[in-house]
Amino acid sequence: MVEPAKKIPSDQGQEAIPTERQILNMGPSHPATHGTVKFLVEFDGETIVGMDVAVGYLHRGFEKECESGTYYQAIPYTDRLNYASAILANLGYCMTVEKLLELELPRRCQWARVMAGELSRIGDHLTRIGAACLEVAAMTPFLYAVEAREIDWDLQEMLCGARLTSNYIRIGGLLWDVRPGFEDRCAEAMERIRELMVDFDKVIAANRIFVDRFRNTGVLPKERCIAYGITGPLLRAAGIPYDLRKSQPYLVYDEIDFDVPIGLVGDNYDRFLVVEEEIEQSIRIVLQCLDVLRKTRGEPVNVADPHIRWPGKDRVFSRMEELIQQFKGVTEGIKVPAGEAYAAIESANGELGFYIVSDGSGKPYKVRCRPPSFINTQPLGEMVKGDLLADIIPTFDMINMIGGECDR
Repeated sequence: MVEPAKKIPSDQGQEAIPTERQILNMGPSHPATHGTVKFLVEFDGETIVGMDVAVGYLHRGFEKECESGTYYQAIPYTDRLNYASAILANLGYCMTVEKLLELELPRRCQWARVMAGELSRIGDHLTRIGAACLEVAAMTPFLYAVEAREIDWDLQEMLCGARLTSNYIRIGGLLWDVRPGFEDRCAEAMERIRELMVDFDKVIAANRIFVDRFRNTGVLPKERCIAYGITGPLLRAAGIPYDLRKSQPYLVYDEIDFDVPIGLVGDNYDRFLVVEEEIEQSIRIVLQCLDVLRKTRGEPVNVADPHIRWPGKDRVFSRMEELIQQFKGVTEGIKVPAGEAYAAIESANGELGFYIVSDGSGKPYKVRCRPPSFINTQPLGEMVKGDLLADIIPTFDMINMIGGECDR
């Protein structure tokens, strides 16, 4: 990889000191690489002329873990994919199993799932843009983003009892219904997050130093995005309005009014602005979901089939039939018809898909995940070529690579 030394002629016609390109190992034990990725960077001075990206330092065998247990036991594993938006990973997996089961979910369940997923997306996006500010030494906007994220995580805690790894979505329904009083508190929280985002935007979006660090760095045009299979905010920042919630609607997204923001050139600044606007669009979606949830209070959020969705504890503790069904469901797993299915959702990083093969038993025969972080990290070397060493950090931040989601 290192080029032979070359001699530079001096002004006096004599040969100067031989020079060669420098190789730098950056990571994996490095705070900016999240402790899970290694960059092998080649420099000409401080200009990047080539970079190898080595993922795989965090490998837990996610897919094999899912295959070793029942369908329900795999749900907590999905929490640990993108742990910044765990509910969305729960949703993608459960939707794939439900596709094999050919389930029709109750309407209230679908609206509650959309709301929970968008809360998860807001938390992920706030983490991304807040960390991006911090890593270029912008502390004040980082604090605004963290305060907004804490409010969002409070809502997730009220929803399912957990702030980070939620384990909220279930095959055929939800862990439990939205609690009384949640709708009003959530609406107030959305307005507070909007206020914080206004302050955040005033501090950072037009800041000369921040703009200079992000604009025209990490550029990846739309043709190259398509060639690499890039999805999510990276693709939309390049000018392509591809969003699975619009192009292939699932749940009740086809009944919801929201916009898909896009950028122009596909640089880090476009990505930052796209993610910032997507937070506002997610707030719009959440508020529409709250209106429906208020009107459908008391309707079921789980399918009425004890072979798929386990009965409630009040019935398990008082009725023999439900106790037997609970015992068989836990020990043997739900029986999913033999076949194969792929389902995908629009996660915070792009298309998150699961491919599952069932042999008719209580355990999946094969589980395969299409993690957007893994796909989106592929072109990083191309994105930073010609940039400076300092440009690696904001580019890597805006890709939002999550080690647990790469898991290869």
